Amino acid sequence: MRVIAGTARSLRLKTPEGMDTRPTTDRIKETLFNMLQPYLGDALFVDLFSGSGGIGIEALSRGARHAYFIENERRALSCIQENLQFTHLAEQATVLKTDALSALYSIHEKEADIVFMDPPYDCGYEERVLTVLKDLPWVTSNTLIVIETSLQTDISCLEKSGFSVEKEKRYKTNRHVFCRKM
Repeated sequence: MRVIAGTARSLRLKTPEGMDTRPTTDRIKETLFNMLQPYLGDALFVDLFSGSGGIGIEALSRGARHAYFIENERRALSCIQENLQFTHLAEQATVLKTDALSALYSIHEKEADIVFMDPPYDCGYEERVLTVLKDLPWVTSNTLIVIETSLQTDISCLEKSGFSVEKEKRYKTNRHVFCRKM
């Protein structure tokens, strides 16, 4: 896995060993960031379920001003910290070692521009996270929420949680759902 574009372009990132994380492939990451590029300039980016940190690092490399990395697994956290040092982006990052739901209450910003979440597939985290996000002051109608899910994940919880889908990009095995607070 590598950084696709920006200040850290072409740098290879470490990924945690084992099957606990699913790093987003370079091809899917490139497609995602082609869609996100207009929103990244000076953005505050939140990367939930960060894994190796590849998504948040890509956002920083492409112009985000700051990124929060939220991860609870020890080996993944080690990769995030090593990757941030290696790419020289650590000064622009806050790494929170806690579960995603608790971490959301630890962020004290005026407004997040982009929240990206890639939770373990088919475990129901999407609805729980969205329920918390809808009531946080730093998540506004301007905040773009991007959810990476399996194709089978039921996302009908979005509307019930107070979010509307703007677009969806499907791939062979997963998809990105872009939504905003109603």
